[in-house]
Amino acid sequence: MATKEDKKELIIENAVSVFAERGYYKATTAMVAKAAGVTQPYVFHFFENKEELFKVVIDRAFGRIYDTFVKIEAPADELIETMGRGFDELIQTHRSEVLMVMQAHTISEPGIRDHSRKLYCKMYESLTTKMERVGIPNAKAAAARFIGTGLLITLAEVLDLPELIYGDEGRNC
Repeated sequence: MATKEDKKELIIENAVSVFAERGYYKATTAMVAKAAGVTQPYVFHFFENKEELFKVVIDRAFGRIYDTFVKIEAPADELIETMGRGFDELIQTHRSEVLMVMQAHTISEPGIRDHSRKLYCKMYESLTTKMERVGIPNAKAAAARFIGTGLLITLAEVLDLPELIYGDEGRNC
């Protein structure tokens, strides 16, 4: 028999899929409950509302990205490229989570937007510190460019426009 924590975990895992497939506004807690095999009231046993559930899902996905970058160690001349490869691997293995995090700022709900802002600030500060530690010049600008590149990669993934990243000329926009 599954414990409450197992059920909570099951709800979170299924919420990732539902939010990724339907988007924040079209996803419902009833859809999450159905996907998790629980009742909608049981979802509310753990989460006050859909926004709180979404924040937990985003926190988990953000944590995965954050932890990936924290674990990467490389000299200054290889750090950004190595972190980029780590990000690419995450997109391959946890695509839905990465895309949700990288698009969360587009949700107009003030609570979610503020939550996303805090997560991005944490990432920016962590990347800046990491880059300063290895001696990358103008680490703040490098961290900002790295995050901006991640957003561009996400946009290219969502819209299936690899030419935004690779400059492929074989396909026309």
